[in-house]
Amino acid sequence: MTRSDLVARLAEQFGQLTHRDTEFAVKTILDAMSDALARGHRIEIRGFGSFSINRRPPRVGRNPRSGEQVVIPEKLVPHFKPGKALREAVDARALLEDPVQPVNPAAPA
Repeated sequence: MTRSDLVARLAEQFGQLTHRDTEFAVKTILDAMSDALARGHRIEIRGFGSFSINRRPPRVGRNPRSGEQVVIPEKLVPHFKPGKALREAVDARALLEDPVQPVNPAAPA
């Protein structure tokens, strides 16, 4: 689902909102979340998941072309951890759509 898909679905679901209002609401929410993460805050949405910042320590890598060692600086990267309800919903949906067939090693091929 893309941002425009989300805007279209919300506009469809809430007929009292115009497409422009829905677009503004989605932009405001995403901007607020981005700002919070940029300031180092954690975002928790119960039943959905949490967003946090992970620190990647500095390390030594290699330039694949020359083989020369390169120092890669520390980075702060956003991280998403799905909540229990989201994990269970995705798992239940996956089982309904694409069930995994048990493998019977004794059965002839």
